[in-house]
Amino acid sequence: MKIGSSPDKAAAPAAASTTNRAKTAGASSAEGSAKDDASAQVKLSDAASSLMSTSTSSKGDFDAEKVNRIAQAIADGKFEVNHAAIADKLISNAQELLKSPH
Repeated sequence: MKIGSSPDKAAAPAAASTTNRAKTAGASSAEGSAKDDASAQVKLSDAASSLMSTSTSSKGDFDAEKVNRIAQAIADGKFEVNHAAIADKLISNAQELLKSPH
């Protein structure tokens, strides 16, 4: 490089070629991973399957009317957060986690 020449002009072609190579490499690896994903299979253990069926059936019920009331209160700007109740529940959950065996 000559003294006094602009480093931006000299570095620009090299940076552009590096960027193009990275894009090309990313595209080819994305194509390869897409092929791998199409043939990937997942097998859940019996315990995981049991947890999935239990959690979906026990948490499937909710109070739609309450959800609508809360959504309307938020839309109207009238929804108030009970900070004390949230703090109490967070502390309670943390205590349960600390007591449970890992």
